[in-house]
Amino acid sequence: MRKFTTRDLTLAAMVAALYAVLGYFGNVFGLTFGAVQIRFSEALTVLPFLFPATAPGLTLGCLITNVLSPYGPIDMIMGTLATGIAAWLTVKMPRWYLAALPPVLVNMVILAPMWSWSEVGAINNAFWAACAFNAGTFVIGELAACYILGTVLLLALPKIRYFRGMIPERRLAGR
Repeated sequence: MRKFTTRDLTLAAMVAALYAVLGYFGNVFGLTFGAVQIRFSEALTVLPFLFPATAPGLTLGCLITNVLSPYGPIDMIMGTLATGIAAWLTVKMPRWYLAALPPVLVNMVILAPMWSWSEVGAINNAFWAACAFNAGTFVIGELAACYILGTVLLLALPKIRYFRGMIPERRLAGR
C-alpha cells in the first residue's frame, strides 16, 4: 500500500468540495433529493477508479451534501456510508466501464429501503411497494449521473496531461 501524499489529500479535499457544491447546486433545481434523484455530484463517484485518493473526498462531500437531506440524520449516516462503500468498490473495479456499477447498486440497495422506511414507517406491503418504486427511480437517476456524466469524466481525464501523471499505470492500460 502506498503512502497518502499531500497531493492525494489535496485531491480528496477538492473532490469533497466539488461534490458538495454540485449537490447544493442540484438542490436548487430539486434534483439532489427529488423523487428521481439525479445528483450531478454522483458523476464524481467514478473517480476512485482513476484516482483512488478521491474515495475519502467523495465520502466527506456526500456527508456535507446530506446535511440538506429531508430524511435527516439517518441519510447523513446511511447515505454517507453507501457512498464510502461504493467508492471503495469502485477502486477495485477491473475495467473503466464497470466503475459506475458500485455507486448505482450500493446506493440502490442501501438508500431505497431507508427512503421507504421514512415514507411508510413499517415493514409491510406498502413498504415493499415503496421500496420497489424507490429502487427503480433511484437506478434511473444514478445511471444518468454515473454512466452518462461519469463516463465522460473517465474518458476525458486521462487525456489531460496534468492528470495523466496521477493515474496509476494499470488504470491507463485497462482502458
